[in-house]
Amino acid sequence: MATPTAGAGDQQDQYWPLPKFYFSVDIGDFTDLPFQEVSGLDISTEAIEYRHGNNPAFSAIKMPGMIKYADVTLKKGVFTGDNEFYNWISEISLNTYTRVNVVIKLLNEAGDTEFTWTLARAFPLQVTPTDMNSTASEAAIETIVFAHEGLTVEAA
Repeated sequence: MATPTAGAGDQQDQYWPLPKFYFSVDIGDFTDLPFQEVSGLDISTEAIEYRHGNNPAFSAIKMPGMIKYADVTLKKGVFTGDNEFYNWISEISLNTYTRVNVVIKLLNEAGDTEFTWTLARAFPLQVTPTDMNSTASEAAIETIVFAHEGLTVEAA
């Protein structure tokens, strides 16, 4: 792991963490989609406990088990005539949908990719429309949740 070292004045800018607000999302053949938020890029592993019968220690050992990937949630604004997510999830009930790769890129200030998360063979689990409130002056936001079969992370 690279440890940043504090620099003097003009050198200091290279040691700031990347901001999380500049990112790009590609879903299948659709690139640079305007999402507001991405969450759930979690990878974890199960701990398997094991103790063989003639072990003199009165405890189990732990070993890594299968890797688990969390469902990924994306949020975006609702636009006139944009019904793609609802059309896609309705195809699932007919079992005629196609799985796609979802690529999320964290960008630097120049717009270059610094990190890439790729969801393999993803499909939508849930589409949630915006909530409606006559006293709020907020943008309408819809949510789509993806299940996938693997997550790879690459640093530039």
